[in-house]
Amino acid sequence: MHSWSSRSFSQLATVLLLLAPRFALGGTVSKNGTICTIQPSLNGTDDTPAILYAFEQCGKDGSVVFQNATYNIEQVMTTTGLENVVVDLSGTLLWGTNTSYWQNNSLPLGYQNQSTAWIFGGTNVSFVGHGYGTFDGNGQIWYDLANGTDNLPGRPISLTIANTTNATFSGLRFVQSQFWTTAITHSENILLEDFYVNSTSSTGTSTLNTDGSDTFYSNNITFRNWTVVNGDDAIAPKANSSNILIQDSVFWNGNGVAIGSIGQYLDAYEFIENVTAENIVCNGCLYIGYVKTWPGVQQGFPPNGGGGGLGYAKNIVFRNFIANNVTSSIAEITQCTTYNGATGECDTSKFQISNVTWGPGEGTVFGDTLAAFQCSGAVPCPGIELVGGLSGVKTNGTVRSIDCSNIEDPIGFNCTEGS
Repeated sequence: MHSWSSRSFSQLATVLLLLAPRFALGGTVSKNGTICTIQPSLNGTDDTPAILYAFEQCGKDGSVVFQNATYNIEQVMTTTGLENVVVDLSGTLLWGTNTSYWQNNSLPLGYQNQSTAWIFGGTNVSFVGHGYGTFDGNGQIWYDLANGTDNLPGRPISLTIANTTNATFSGLRFVQSQFWTTAITHSENILLEDFYVNSTSSTGTSTLNTDGSDTFYSNNITFRNWTVVNGDDAIAPKANSSNILIQDSVFWNGNGVAIGSIGQYLDAYEFIENVTAENIVCNGCLYIGYVKTWPGVQQGFPPNGGGGGLGYAKNIVFRNFIANNVTSSIAEITQCTTYNGATGECDTSKFQISNVTWGPGEGTVFGDTLAAFQCSGAVPCPGIELVGGLSGVKTNGTVRSIDCSNIEDPIGFNCTEGS
């Protein structure tokens, strides 16, 4: 039997210390085969290095496990190139409040000059939250800092799913998101189900730009059973989004489902195609669903300026919805979107909108406007339909106003104003 001296034990301890991951005062990682379990710090220090190490060690053919505890995230994260991995979140990821750090270091989304706190991506990925795994963006500090400013530079998206195929995200909670809650870019065959999103202000400041999710350059994306309480778009397919399904969801107080905005980049050709939103309940939303493009003349630069883009949005359906006291209109099209105070040029867009259907549906609108369609004079909109005239929707009073400009052969309705 080998006899260990005290010196031998000391040498062994030194070797083990050198081999172990060192994260200053932050969390630690224990690895059992292909399973990496992250233990958060005991004193509230930054757990980001431990999280990144766990993905490095177990991000291929493995599992990354977050315990039922709070993890402090003080740095941006990139965890991409994952393969055949399960991410199990039972606790809370709490983002830090050093706004100067995030504004100077948040990672570029690659579109609209937006940025993000976490870029996540891979193939055959499952991200499981069990209905209580939580992203807490500490958003109140951002709502107060922005104070109604559109697209404050460096204000980060909580989670960006990028270059991802064949993935499922389920049972996740997002509270007080810093900016958009999620973005999906250059991805395909993604299911996001059983999501809860709540971004509300306790001080009365605006929660503008707290979208539930936005998609770019992505195909075959399904959003199922989402609850979204926010101050902006619930879900918004944007540039080069196709085959998007949004179903069995409840939205509160925001804008409902938004198609766009799009057409923001001068002479860029983009599209949105085959989007269906069905079995949606909107409580106090601005709209059930609306389509928005920039004008055909460039006025400023993204994210708060732009225009002059080309392309099309077609085959869009909003059906089997319930509108509970929608505050603006059930259906809207505008080709005059700007965010920097610019006005006019509303008939200049050459971005073609066609084949958009609302209905069947039921509910109430706070005012007397059932629908408002402002299409560009340069490319009038064909194939715009209100199924059954949306007879199941009541407006405030006897007037059921449908405001139109540049609608070609409307289906199921007559314009009460415009043409």
